[in-house]
Amino acid sequence: MSKINKTVSSWDDRYADDDYLFGTEPNGFLSLVANTIPANSRVLCLADGEGRNGVYLASLGHKVTSIDLSQVGLNKATQLAEKNQVDIETIQADLSTHDLGIESWDCIVSIFFHIPPALQATIYPRIIEALKPGGRLILESYTPDQLQFGTGGPPIASLMLTREIVETAFAALSFDHLQELERDVTEGLGHTGRAAVLQLLATRPV
Repeated sequence: MSKINKTVSSWDDRYADDDYLFGTEPNGFLSLVANTIPANSRVLCLADGEGRNGVYLASLGHKVTSIDLSQVGLNKATQLAEKNQVDIETIQADLSTHDLGIESWDCIVSIFFHIPPALQATIYPRIIEALKPGGRLILESYTPDQLQFGTGGPPIASLMLTREIVETAFAALSFDHLQELERDVTEGLGHTGRAAVLQLLATRPV
């Protein structure tokens, strides 16, 4: 079995339970800054899993596309959208190769989307290109300090982000908010407890 197929299978297994692994409520940082997204925006949610963030943004009136490796997760995202009486588009895809478009999105959301440095080097530039001028990037990631908490995220420091990595990777954007901090994260069984995170709100210059 290829590495990508193993990854898909792993996430399919994690999402197979009827319960939502990371809950059905939106990420706390996303809900805090969602009011900065212009009304009726076209929003792309990366690695959106079971859809909690995409469904939340759709409930605010945005046109949302949720992408994830796991079709099992996306099926639950569709169910969650139906329960909340909103529509989202779902795409099962490998983000290492999926075409994000050029100047296509008013906002891109990346919540706990942890990838190795080699993929960061290819995906992050494409995220910048995919934003429309004036478009927003909303990102929250664990930092390597998360390893001391063990309350969520991968057990590998290189998959996590630091302020220095983000400042370099997204230097083409204007930073409205960039902070490393500790906060309590309560998002289903997958993320629960004190955590070390990095939060970014950035804008592609017009």
